[in-house]
Amino acid sequence: MKALNKVSDEFLEKIIDEHIQVAKDHQNNFKGDFIDVMLPLMMESKNAAEDEQCYMIDRTNFKAIILDMLAAAMDTSSITVEWSLFELLRHPKVLRKLQEELNDKVGIDRLVEEEDLVKLNYLDMVVKEVMRLHPVAPLLLPHESMKDTTINGYHIPKKSRVIINVWAIQRDPTIWSDNAEEFLPERLIGTDINVRGRDFQLMPFGSGCRGCPGLHLGLVVVKLVVAQLVHCFDRELPSGMSPSDLDMTEQFSLSVGRANHLLAIPTYRLLSGNK
Repeated sequence: MKALNKVSDEFLEKIIDEHIQVAKDHQNNFKGDFIDVMLPLMMESKNAAEDEQCYMIDRTNFKAIILDMLAAAMDTSSITVEWSLFELLRHPKVLRKLQEELNDKVGIDRLVEEEDLVKLNYLDMVVKEVMRLHPVAPLLLPHESMKDTTINGYHIPKKSRVIINVWAIQRDPTIWSDNAEEFLPERLIGTDINVRGRDFQLMPFGSGCRGCPGLHLGLVVVKLVVAQLVHCFDRELPSGMSPSDLDMTEQFSLSVGRANHLLAIPTYRLLSGNK
């Protein structure tokens, strides 16, 4: 563990130093990224007088925040991408419809770019439906009640540990109709349902001020990876397996992935000059 900690610490130190140097070299017209947004806060804390009342962020805090973002994003995003590919293979009509949208909005002579995502409405519905049926954190993170309250006749004392069963909420037939267990992206057509949990219907990232701070990053990463994999490759199941034969067993942990990984044979489908 000490050796791993040393490697990760050196890696994060290098990232911070590189961003500090880039910020110095491009002081004007420089947008930057998440780390560049955090850098001024660290510098303000460093230059603040001891008697100033402000929230201090030193280099150790900064590295911890970066590590939290990386650790929380990698496993959750990869699991959601895998569930997306499984559901698309189980539903060939949905897969074809998504590929048609990609062909129409992007073309078959280049890769999908992040700038294309705003045009891909059906991709947005597919990813939302995957997150509805397969929330990576089905119980979210534990919360604590700040005061005594009563919800639907249940008394919840102050400082109670509260766990939200998002998996059950997002499959509730009173919210999603009798076909709530089915993978059906079209159910979202004409709705304004998003993944921010505004109406507590769909909240894979939680809801409100305690929602996941990596929501936007996670959505962009998942959409972009799914779009590129679907756009670049057709997939064939091995040994004559049919889509209905796919094992959808879950493996419960802090994050709920598949018990068995996907095995499929890819075939490149874009123009050969863009591999």
